Amino acid sequence: MILGNVCSRDCGFCNVVHAPPLPIDPQEAEKVAKAVSELGLRHAVITSVTRDDLADGGAEQFAAVTRAIHSCRPQCRVELLIPDLQGDISALGVIMEARPEVLGHNLETVPRLYRLARSGANYRRSLDLLKAAKQIAPEIPTKSGLMLGMGESKAEVLAVMRDLREAGCSMLTLGQYLQPTCNHLPVFRYVNPSEFSELRESGLQSGFDHVEAGPLVRSSYHAAEQFEGDHHGQS
Repeated sequence: MILGNVCSRDCGFCNVVHAPPLPIDPQEAEKVAKAVSELGLRHAVITSVTRDDLADGGAEQFAAVTRAIHSCRPQCRVELLIPDLQGDISALGVIMEARPEVLGHNLETVPRLYRLARSGANYRRSLDLLKAAKQIAPEIPTKSGLMLGMGESKAEVLAVMRDLREAGCSMLTLGQYLQPTCNHLPVFRYVNPSEFSELRESGLQSGFDHVEAGPLVRSSYHAAEQFEGDHHGQS
């Protein structure tokens, strides 16, 4: 996770500290690239807190980290999981110009639950960001994820899947929401593994190249395998 450990938003599901964000570390890109190289990674997932305090939402830092990893360890793929950049398409362009191998942005939940779960976010803005990424660089696969068990219906989940496919998204993760502390949103229900399997099949049938679905699935779960399956046109 880059751009510090303090978030400018306060989402109901997230346990990251909400406070005035810290200054950006000018050596962060080089530090991350060095760590990736020393670990010998072949696929690195880079995410961040949300930085609404920055004019570009942190886009240049994402781009710098991507370039640094590609330079320091060319054999390592870079998967970015970015915030919504407040819908700034020019900032998104800065990130896409750095040529990450995967561009991810999580919708997190269904539109009806945004006000409850995603303070400061907007469903359409997030969806448009993913759509714009495909328009800027059609060859770079896009990825998104949802947490289930927050009170959504199956019909709402399927509707989000359709929206993602229409936006050109090719990879999807579906996992169980787990309440990090008693001060966060409660778990509405625990989704049966068979439901995850059914949703995975629905996702594949709707055109996703790869769907990871299960109680403990998160954005980076089997990320390398997801890319390799998607890259080779496999399910």
